[in-house]
Amino acid sequence: MSKTPENVIFIGKKPVKNYVLAAIMQLGKSKEITLKARGKAISKAVDTAMIIRDRYIPGTIEIKKVTLGSETVPVQTEGGETRERNVSTIEIVLQKKQ
Repeated sequence: MSKTPENVIFIGKKPVKNYVLAAIMQLGKSKEITLKARGKAISKAVDTAMIIRDRYIPGTIEIKKVTLGSETVPVQTEGGETRERNVSTIEIVLQKKQ
C-alpha cells in the first residue's frame, strides 16, 4: 500500500470548511499543497481553493497549476456484472507567494 504525501488533500463528502481548515493547517507546514478530487467532489475542491485564496489568506496564496483528467473505475451493475466507467478528476496545486 502506497503512502500519500502529507501535502495532498483528498476532497470527498465532508463539508468544505473541513477541507479549508486542513489545507490552511498544511500550508503552515509546507509552501505548496495539492487538492485532489473526482466526480461530484470536483466543485467542492474548486470551492476550497477559492475560499483559501480569496477569504482566509488573501494575497498570499496563488493557484500554481490545475490538472484535469479522467480515471476508469470498475462499477458493479445490479445483475452482478462489472463494467468500467470514466470519472472526471481534478488536481489543484496551491502555493504561497514568494
